[in-house]
Amino acid sequence: MNGVHDMGGMHGFGPVPREEDEPVFLAPWEGRLFGITRAVGSHDIHSPRGMRFALESMDPARYLSSSYYERWLHVTEKALLSKGFLTAEELDARTEFFAQRPDAVVSRREDPAMRDLVMRTVRSHRSPHKDVGVTPRFQPGDRVAVRNIHPQGHTRLPRYARGKHGVIVRVHGIHDFQDTVPEGTPAQPQAVYNVRFDARELWGESAEENQTVHLDVWESHLRPDLDTPTTAD
Repeated sequence: MNGVHDMGGMHGFGPVPREEDEPVFLAPWEGRLFGITRAVGSHDIHSPRGMRFALESMDPARYLSSSYYERWLHVTEKALLSKGFLTAEELDARTEFFAQRPDAVVSRREDPAMRDLVMRTVRSHRSPHKDVGVTPRFQPGDRVAVRNIHPQGHTRLPRYARGKHGVIVRVHGIHDFQDTVPEGTPAQPQAVYNVRFDARELWGESAEENQTVHLDVWESHLRPDLDTPTTAD
């Protein structure tokens, strides 16, 4: 999807601020929203296309003017409304209630089992590597070209790298494919590579000399560089 979310290489957004000892959540509501999203299952409520597609489908002006978790809140509200968990009238009434009574205590329900499930999920580590008998097509040192494709759904392929040429540096292994695929079609695991690009290949003569950019790229986003000999078929 070619959307405003794909900001890599774009001008005019200014520097990225770095906060010393930045907390995980800047406000308590962000932590609560994170917990809600984990509890309801972001994949389930945003099916069939997923939460990333919902975020990338936001109105561009709203996307750019919202913080990270404000975007989460927006798409989560829309998903809960569309799935019938809430009505617009219920949401508006509750919002108005707290607008008129900012000191009101938020109701809560203790659910130790759900709390423990969410905490186990947050603290657990699932290896991304898949042992499914897939052989990577490319090896370190192979020259590759990035396919110039423009998927309508979510893609991990940044726009500024499409059609560019680079060299495989590392094979990360076989991972689940993260792009959107047609509904009912399983996303087949495939190899992920670290690819090195000369900065001037990406940015032209305005780039600094002797600078490189490394990107992790899925195998289906690559093809052999036909202009240069490669060890891959």
